[in-house]
Amino acid sequence: MKNQEYIKNAIVTESKNYAVVKDRFDEKNIRLLHALMGLTTEAGESLDALKKHLFYGKPLDEVNLKEEMGDLFWYLAIMADTLGVSFEEIQERNIEKLKARYGEKFTDEKAINRNLETERSILER
Repeated sequence: MKNQEYIKNAIVTESKNYAVVKDRFDEKNIRLLHALMGLTTEAGESLDALKKHLFYGKPLDEVNLKEEMGDLFWYLAIMADTLGVSFEEIQERNIEKLKARYGEKFTDEKAINRNLETERSILER
């Protein structure tokens, strides 16, 4: 499935029940809030699965981790649709930013001494 097709299919399952916040926020901000809250929740669930493996000795539940990745993609699709951007555009800009930061290879020195103006100019294109 292509990324844009995924976004299109994901947003049809998005809740539009904004009753609690509709009087205080516009739809764009409500959708961003929903997406970011969901991303945080799903990231926490992923971390919990790893915690149970590392600290409680349970087998790593890779099926669950893959499910959580799918849920993360769902929330990212809502965010992408809200911001009017494609996954491809975000991916391309991210790699361009990382190349500006690190060149061909990560180093601690480059991670610490970043040119934030250059990175921001890449992201604003």
